[in-house]
Amino acid sequence: MKKALPLVLALLVPMSAVTPGGVGAASTPAPAGTGGAVASGDPLATAAGLAILRGGGNAVDAAVATALALAVVYPEAGNLGGGGFALVRMGGELSALDFRETAPARARPDMYLDAQGKPVENASLVGPLAAGVPGSPAGLWELQRRFGRLPWPKVVEPARRLAADGFRVGRYLHDGLGREENRKLLLRFPESARVWLPNGEPPALGSVLRQPDLAATLGRYAEHGPQGVVTGAVAAAVEKASRAHGGVLTAADLAAYKPAWRQPLTAEAFGWKLASMPLPSSGGVILGQTLGMLEKLGWEKLPRFSADRDHLLAEVFRHAFADRFLLGDPATTKATEAQLLAPAWIARRAAEIDLRHATASAQVQSWPGATAAAAVSGSTETTHLSVVDRDGNLVALTTTLNGLFGCGLWVPGAGFFLNNEMDDFATAPGRPNLFGLIQGEANAVGPGKRMLSSMSPVIAWKGEEAYALGGRGGSRIPTHTIAVLLNLLVDHDPLQAALDRPRLHHQWLPDRLEAEPDALAPETGAELERRGHTLQVSTTTAKVHAVHRLPGGRVEAASDPRGSGSGGVVDPDP
Repeated sequence: MKKALPLVLALLVPMSAVTPGGVGAASTPAPAGTGGAVASGDPLATAAGLAILRGGGNAVDAAVATALALAVVYPEAGNLGGGGFALVRMGGELSALDFRETAPARARPDMYLDAQGKPVENASLVGPLAAGVPGSPAGLWELQRRFGRLPWPKVVEPARRLAADGFRVGRYLHDGLGREENRKLLLRFPESARVWLPNGEPPALGSVLRQPDLAATLGRYAEHGPQGVVTGAVAAAVEKASRAHGGVLTAADLAAYKPAWRQPLTAEAFGWKLASMPLPSSGGVILGQTLGMLEKLGWEKLPRFSADRDHLLAEVFRHAFADRFLLGDPATTKATEAQLLAPAWIARRAAEIDLRHATASAQVQSWPGATAAAAVSGSTETTHLSVVDRDGNLVALTTTLNGLFGCGLWVPGAGFFLNNEMDDFATAPGRPNLFGLIQGEANAVGPGKRMLSSMSPVIAWKGEEAYALGGRGGSRIPTHTIAVLLNLLVDHDPLQAALDRPRLHHQWLPDRLEAEPDALAPETGAELERRGHTLQVSTTTAKVHAVHRLPGGRVEAASDPRGSGSGGVVDPDP
């Protein structure tokens, strides 16, 4: 069978994984303690969340402080110019906040097509025409308003101080800014290059980076809440920058934005209860379908690291992503969560799976114009954080600009990048987006609509034990978050080991099974090919961050070793 790339897969050694020490190194135990835990994509952001916990804040206070700190120290994905989802379990009660971006009022279905109806290259990816209305300013404030314990200015202060006083540029940010595709993007906009590529190069490694415009914006945010960002001078700066580069985003769009509280999706699998995000997140549907099919088809009884398990996982991912084609904004979706998560539908999907042979994706579901497309190159940037406090309250929060540094435009006078989330719509239905995903008319562009997302914050619990987790990485977020969940809930890995293990990914189209290096033994890869899978080695991955509350009240935090994140605890064990 033809391969997408030559298959070079090394042996996966049980109880070993990818760690900062190198492929195959033994996992280091996650830090544990009693006073709360934070895991995020940057050590400085994790430290901000831990400081809030130490100062009397609860899990939501710490989550919002961590998210705002990421907007300063992790500018490629942390943001005030994007949006996201928050899943919360406070006092045993579940809530889900949708602060996903929306399409501007002047958006229209054909805005990224030329006169012949063909996509205009990069129109939905580069520049402010690609930007949706940011949801983070209103969303983070609303989350803390409803559940937080501390005064709002105290929650914002760690981020404001990081922006004003500066932080030392680390290797991850320095190398990201220097990567050729990112340099080309930022150099297209003098405003962006002036701050992030002075003299055409990234700020020196170890130099102190101060962001006075962002510090001023965060000061207004602390004093006035979201009105300090979505009205007045900051909103005017966003509209001015957008118009200057051909965008349609306006100050009126920012002022009109409203986050939405939604009913979390809930499920039970492998003896655990789970909560996830509803639409416009596709992650909750994919999670519920995947776990439902795996449990019905006997995943738990199959040998770990076997071709039988890997084949089954690929097939359930394939079927779940085929159903994703039907999804979109809750108001326009072609199928509801209730329909796709109904036991009868999951049983029907499970019955379609051949346990010995791969089913071609075109046979799982075929749509007019939806053909097996080549992968679309591009970044896979989002950022996730997880928090648990000493009372056992949990937050899983994912926020995004979509691509690295969003649309590339940094807004002078505001101090943040605008997103390029409009590419998450079906800007040309039936054609692949940034992540190679084929999408349908249910997710077409329309004024005020929320674009479909792959973000997948999850909370799982059984008795006193609970996990909060999620990841970043485009279409791989649901599959890699599910892989970590299976490691935890079914195979009972320690927290850090569960994050460290190599992972697999299938998204229906393109029809191929991606495997991280070391994910498959050579004989397992050969058997999967014999069953009809097209295999590709891939280093493109989601980065998953998780916290864990153990019976008795101890907590631990773990960060994905594939990125620059960290996990930390308050009152650590000696």
